[in-house]
Amino acid sequence: MRIVQFEIPGQGRRVGVVAGDEVRDITALEPQWQRVVDVFDVAVEQDQTLAGILGPLVEEARNVTFPLDDLLAVSPGQGVPYLQAPLDHADPHHVLISGTGLTHTGSMQSRDDMHTAGDKDAAEPMRDSRKMFEMGLEGGRPERGRRGVAPEWFYKGNGTNLRGHRQMLEVPDFARDGGEEPELVGCYVIDREGIPRRLGFALGNEWSDHATEKLNYLYLAPSKLRVCSVGPELITDCDFQAVTLGCTVRREGRVIYDSGTLRSGERHMCHSLANCEDHHFKYPQHRQPGDVHLHYFGTSKLSYGTRQWTYQEGDEVCIAAPDFGSSLVNPIRRNANPEETPCRILPG
Repeated sequence: MRIVQFEIPGQGRRVGVVAGDEVRDITALEPQWQRVVDVFDVAVEQDQTLAGILGPLVEEARNVTFPLDDLLAVSPGQGVPYLQAPLDHADPHHVLISGTGLTHTGSMQSRDDMHTAGDKDAAEPMRDSRKMFEMGLEGGRPERGRRGVAPEWFYKGNGTNLRGHRQMLEVPDFARDGGEEPELVGCYVIDREGIPRRLGFALGNEWSDHATEKLNYLYLAPSKLRVCSVGPELITDCDFQAVTLGCTVRREGRVIYDSGTLRSGERHMCHSLANCEDHHFKYPQHRQPGDVHLHYFGTSKLSYGTRQWTYQEGDEVCIAAPDFGSSLVNPIRRNANPEETPCRILPG
């Protein structure tokens, strides 16, 4: 099932299900369901899946629809219905966005090149990246019921950092650059018993600042504290074994970067999905009832390190995956203020 969240200006949030070339408005039938988490709560109460709850309503909603192409073409602020991220929370502080790195072969090579400038004799940063990747190869796919080696983990932020389809990805004043990371995102809600429930997967752009990370690999953590995008659809029945993606960047209508074919999913990772999930949710603070978790699973290729350009205002990033719903598109906003002003801190 392909689920979306959208908004009608002046009326509020809606939950929709994609059926062919249209979106069926489930909220028109169940007005109390304004977000996917609302449907999730009912599904848990009735011991059903999200798709199990929504499935019978798709046919009932055949007369309350929106053209999918229209929703995909619209940006927020145009006064017409537009798409939101497919999973969020009314309180953004109940959303945790995180990620797992060094999961794909290409990511390890990109990290080494970023930190050593291609110098294969350079010591610590390159050795650490390769060591983490090799640890994953050796222990990232444990037998069922056993805990494997921990992958790299990083924090992106809370729901205030979340952007949906056609929403802006900002390059803040203090950033050295922006950098796309086309990935798959696991979408979870913690139920009332504190048990993580995986609702499905979505496309994601784990927008980061690789130029800052390149200064020193210990800057990885702050380089990740940027906005990021997820969507436009939540896919509840995704086969996570193998997914083919691609990423392009357009400037003034012209393609300035094309990733070519990118491969993701367990078949192309050194860690199993179960191992990545276990090492994220093993922490008690990550199992708080009602919280939403959006977790990026890594990529195999970045434009950074191969390009001579930096992101400019108006550039557009598109992440597409055949057989995985609609493409995720985000324009870039770059603050033109050349002066960094320190934060003003007042006494309490």
